[in-house]
Amino acid sequence: MMTKINEAVAFIKNIYSDKPAVGIVLGSGLGSFTTEINIEKEIPYGDIPHFPVSTVEGHSGKLIFGTLGGKKIVAMAGRFHLYEGYSSDQTVFPIRVLKFLGIDTLLVSNAAGGVNPSFKVGDLMIITDHISQLAPNPLIGKNYKELGPRFPDMSEPYKKQLIQKMKDIAAQKNIKLQEGVYVAVTGPTFETRAEYKMIHTLGGDAVGMSTVQEVITAVHMGLPVFAMSVITDVGIREEENVITHEEVLQAAKEAEPNFKALFCELIAQL
Repeated sequence: MMTKINEAVAFIKNIYSDKPAVGIVLGSGLGSFTTEINIEKEIPYGDIPHFPVSTVEGHSGKLIFGTLGGKKIVAMAGRFHLYEGYSSDQTVFPIRVLKFLGIDTLLVSNAAGGVNPSFKVGDLMIITDHISQLAPNPLIGKNYKELGPRFPDMSEPYKKQLIQKMKDIAAQKNIKLQEGVYVAVTGPTFETRAEYKMIHTLGGDAVGMSTVQEVITAVHMGLPVFAMSVITDVGIREEENVITHEEVLQAAKEAEPNFKALFCELIAQL
């Protein structure tokens, strides 16, 4: 594992030598956020040793280096999911590489299904906590002390200080934010009606097929994390409804202006 990480880091540093301060993971349909970045270098995932390659529509599949809000940043335009057939180690490998490239903070975004009945399509939800038991934990297996402890504390996976910063920014910009618990599942199927009800009963406000493995990995390495979901569908409804990936991408696209404004200001204030 450490050899693979070091080889990927060495390859990237040979192309882009500056140290990024902030890492950003862009979820489904949020790729155009990269237009806000003063891009200095792009590296396709397929060029980087040991990197997986994105296979899902809405994930372009490259590392983007540049500046935003006066900070050196690196953005993952596209992430990796268990449902693509990747192992847990593969899905979180890029997060480990970002840490060893030098980032101090990780910002994560995703498209998620609303489970809280008060949510509506297009809402932005700050993730305050998560439930990970419905998907494999990425730390199962050998622990590498260079990465973190065998039993990492998860009492504050999402930094309260960063959450408060975002709430203050949203208030200043008059953008309404939801807050809630994100539940991770493997996918690729969207949830059944019974599963939505179960997730709601467990205490979940939103459900998705990513993020939690990345966050566990980041916290294991001591990285502060902030994460936000775009609510792209609402699973608990009275009427009959069918959810498609195309509708998810469209809803994410419509929510992007507010998402961009909030993330750009948060980065500027880090």
